Amino acid sequence: MFICICNAITERQVQAAVAEGASSLAELQGQLGVASCCGCCAETASEYLPGGRYAGQAAVPHHGGALVVDAANDPVTPMVEVEIRRA
Repeated sequence: MFICICNAITERQVQAAVAEGASSLAELQGQLGVASCCGCCAETASEYLPGGRYAGQAAVPHHGGALVVDAANDPVTPMVEVEIRRA
């Protein structure tokens, strides 16, 4: 989930910064840039700091999955070209 839309900061990034020792909104701003634009996310980001509603919730570790060689949105070279003629 995005915490800061302006700077594309996710909940996991905020949790990781807190786990690495960030203990104030100023530290989150310095590390991530959260709440440094419009400020609408300041209250939500603060909830992840010690004493906040979401304090102590660890980010779910990401264990790399299988390597995807071709993703669905990769450009594809056509295998067969078809020409349509109208009479």
